[in-house]
Amino acid sequence: MFTFGRLVRIVNELAMDYHIVSYGSGMSFGSYGHPIDRVMKNKEENKYKLPKIHVVGPIITYTLLFLMAIGVIWYIVLLFGRYAISVRTESEKDNTVYWADLYANASDDSKEDILQKLSRQGRSYCITDADGNIITSSGDITCVGYSESAGTINLKTNPLGGSVMVAFEDDEYPEDSVVINDPFYSEGYIFLDKGNEFLYIAEGDLNLDIFRLLRSKNAFDDLFLKKNSINIPFWTGTDIGDTGEILIISCSATMNYKDFSSIFLAVAFSLAIALLLFIILISNIIGNFSASRKLKKLMFRDNITTNRNWFWFAIKSKAILENFSNRTKTFAVVELVFIKYRNFVLCHSVREGNDILREVDSQIRKSISRKELCAHSSSNGFPMLLEVKDEEDARSRLQALISSLEKISSNHKLAFRAGVYVIKPESILVRGKYGKLTADIDQLYNNASAAGASISGSDESGIAFFDDKLVDQEKWADYVQERQRPALENEEFLVYYQPKYDPRNDEIRGAEALVRWQTEDMGLVPPGKFIPIFENNGFITEIDHYMLRHVARDQKRWLDEGRKCVPVSVNVSRAHFIEDDLADQIRAIVDEEGAPHELIEIELTESAFFDDQKAMLKTIGDLKSYGFAVSMDDFGSGYSSLNSLKDMPLDILKLDAGFFRGSEDDERSKKVVSEAIKLAKCLDMKTVAEGVEEKGQVDFLASEGCDMIQGYYYAKPMPKEEYEMRI
Repeated sequence: MFTFGRLVRIVNELAMDYHIVSYGSGMSFGSYGHPIDRVMKNKEENKYKLPKIHVVGPIITYTLLFLMAIGVIWYIVLLFGRYAISVRTESEKDNTVYWADLYANASDDSKEDILQKLSRQGRSYCITDADGNIITSSGDITCVGYSESAGTINLKTNPLGGSVMVAFEDDEYPEDSVVINDPFYSEGYIFLDKGNEFLYIAEGDLNLDIFRLLRSKNAFDDLFLKKNSINIPFWTGTDIGDTGEILIISCSATMNYKDFSSIFLAVAFSLAIALLLFIILISNIIGNFSASRKLKKLMFRDNITTNRNWFWFAIKSKAILENFSNRTKTFAVVELVFIKYRNFVLCHSVREGNDILREVDSQIRKSISRKELCAHSSSNGFPMLLEVKDEEDARSRLQALISSLEKISSNHKLAFRAGVYVIKPESILVRGKYGKLTADIDQLYNNASAAGASISGSDESGIAFFDDKLVDQEKWADYVQERQRPALENEEFLVYYQPKYDPRNDEIRGAEALVRWQTEDMGLVPPGKFIPIFENNGFITEIDHYMLRHVARDQKRWLDEGRKCVPVSVNVSRAHFIEDDLADQIRAIVDEEGAPHELIEIELTESAFFDDQKAMLKTIGDLKSYGFAVSMDDFGSGYSSLNSLKDMPLDILKLDAGFFRGSEDDERSKKVVSEAIKLAKCLDMKTVAEGVEEKGQVDFLASEGCDMIQGYYYAKPMPKEEYEMRI
């Protein structure tokens, strides 16, 4: 139950944990940050900690409770025995007092008759003086303290100060032969019989040892089988008036089986209940422990390989890395990935794919030692923890493993990718909760995954190691994504223009708009550092709109200034072509800025033509109907298709710069370029050659009838202020 007291304790703990200090109406959370952040961090650190199942503690506790219950039952039985014997000795004590009073009040002649009557009742007796010397006796004197040779009974006063008189066998006050401070008596003497087995003294009280009585075969037979009763002998004594003499008479306490039946039934029932509860509780604990072990096995079990899963790997690897004895060792966290597993399943079957995964898991286990770990996570990933000497050792082992995995199936070509993060001894542990050293297995495995992702573009097997460059790349990507929106709003993106020249007369016939990023802290950032990030996160579509708007604005201003304007091409990313109204968006932006449509050329990359061709055809048709020229960029850089040229009503074909790299005397490349130019002319398309840097290339292109050249031979991309001076 959540109580107010508990709430106060939680608040106090938070105050201590987070160093909360109040200043007026404000509050500071010290060096640990906001409590919510701290709690979330603690949850993150504890997510691989299983709740402990306590078995020994509860068993000990329940055993002690069971023993306490038995002790209580035992004590109740002892109280019953003490009560039962005291009730019966009371009547015998009253009988002794009666005879002593009768003897004290009788005349000297009748006293002998009284003693004879006592003898006829079958009772032994004796009369002693105050010192215990026997004056007269009858029958066998078997009381404790009687000395036949001395003719005395040793009498002493209760040493505890009570009024009960006691008898001693000797001067050592033996606990098994005297009654001390019995609360059921206020006067007189009680003597144990020398033949007594079942009465005893404990802590000054007279008690009946029921358990000894039941263990005695003769007593048990007499009580339950033969006589239904048993007589327990003892002696009682009392003063005879004021004479100083003491009358001591033999007595017996008769115990009937009915006296025991109720208490035995109650004790048996109580013991049965206590034992049953004890068995149930212990069975429940053992059952819970067994169930928790089974549940843990299920939690750690991978359904495909039937071996271990990620959760087991995370817990075990943390334990290994946090072990003090391993802090001087070098480990490698590995993400081994079955490349194109989904394609394999699609082409074959899920069952065959699972068979391959199980075989991969088996091969990995054969290649690692007992102290190393392997599991199966996700659909095609296998996390591993290896103990290695260095990076080269890790590479060698993984290369051997991948070579063996590639040979699993003779009918299929399999490929595997390994991302590796080598943990050096000094960097295994990091500061966790309350400054505790801990291993952040999620971060370590993420580093290995990042290394593997760096070669994910290849379908061939490979190994990649994590290094600081990957960290820098991720940090840069985070920086770009955080700054992209403010940069757009602050117009930090600049439009650079690269002119296109007619190789026959060296006149400007057009230009391409290229984006640059002007930052305050890093200066001018080239597009290769941020465009791929924008393409991945989708922000590239907003850059497209931004560039189109600024180009249209510049063209309108230059027209108003009377400059000789030429068409400027603006790149539109393939991500834009999922929008049905792309052509309408382009027209609206250009019209809003007031630029003529014929001065804006829409440039599409070659890869965009292999997406939705139906949507592409519609968009190109709409753009041409609105008066925009449409060009294909980077023709020849990818898997160029003649069908795309046949189907797409393009205006301009841009030959990729790759055609012009290398030797100027490459006749094979010249033939390809020559035929591409002829093909474009046949399709009524103009041609633009990109990346031209040499005079010989310009002369060749001019001779082949190339319409425009864009490259460093004529001009690099330049700010619009510099471009203005050329038009």
